[in-house]
Amino acid sequence: MKGIKKMKTEYQLDWAGLAFSSKKPVQELRATFIAAPREISPKRFTQLIKTYSPKGNIVLGIAKESYVQGLENQPAFRMLEPAMVDSIIKKVNAANSKHKIYTLAYFQRELPYVLEKLKFTRAIFVNGSWYHAFHLRPEFYVLASQHIPYELVSPFTDEVEAKAYEKEHIPPAPKLPTQPITEREMIALAAAAATQSFAYSEHQTGVSLGKRAGMKYRALACSFNRVVPYQTYAMHFGASRERNFSPMNDLNHYDPNHAEVELLTTALKQKLDLRGTTLFINLLPCPTCARMLTATDIEEFVYREDHSDGYAVKLLQEAGKQVRRVV
Repeated sequence: MKGIKKMKTEYQLDWAGLAFSSKKPVQELRATFIAAPREISPKRFTQLIKTYSPKGNIVLGIAKESYVQGLENQPAFRMLEPAMVDSIIKKVNAANSKHKIYTLAYFQRELPYVLEKLKFTRAIFVNGSWYHAFHLRPEFYVLASQHIPYELVSPFTDEVEAKAYEKEHIPPAPKLPTQPITEREMIALAAAAATQSFAYSEHQTGVSLGKRAGMKYRALACSFNRVVPYQTYAMHFGASRERNFSPMNDLNHYDPNHAEVELLTTALKQKLDLRGTTLFINLLPCPTCARMLTATDIEEFVYREDHSDGYAVKLLQEAGKQVRRVV
């Protein structure tokens, strides 16, 4: 097709070349667009092709980054490598079919422009390929304004594959330092714990619990907001927040146990004495967790990012707790 670069048996496009040139050749494909997905198995990719190729051409997005933007260097959030599906694409494009598979490389930040300018027939998004609720992201507003039909789909062939993926990609828990550390190091420990979370539609939240040791703290435990009943559940069945178009900070629809709940569960199992302890968290507790924490023996709360207009700060202080922000 004129205007599209053909390489052997496959078509490869790059937004860097399309951004300032004619979009008509791509628009005329009347294609289904599969936005650059997270890592998926060849078997799952084949399922997607079998579902959408009978409807027309397919344009598969390929992210130029190695990880989901905002979840960098986390093995559970790797983006799809072209080599994983090249053989399938070549096989489909070599077949005697009028519908072909094209690839489109772009940076994830460019996705809203890709959707706006290329006028796809429909768009498919693989769960876990973005960070924070889909309906609160700019690409959703482009879809709505352009009246582009879209679907959010699982990255897995079935629940068996979803559970196997979790077991194969369990992030290592950060090791608790054996020597006392500073409060900034305690916050860093909480941030490291947060990266264990698969809560892609939420905010990866981590906590660490410490007890003062002079001017430093002895780390006792750490935890994160764990998706239940298993970490890939929301990816496979769809995030509750997204399925219900839940507004930001809504506390009715979410998939993980909050990090504070996980921490208290750990403390209970390990029989930790909470008296005189400090809880470090990368995100201020939500109103529900704040009310729960008022009933604990934790004395002090140190946080980095705000939540719910600082509701927890006032509540915890009125309960006699110390609250500080570290930025």
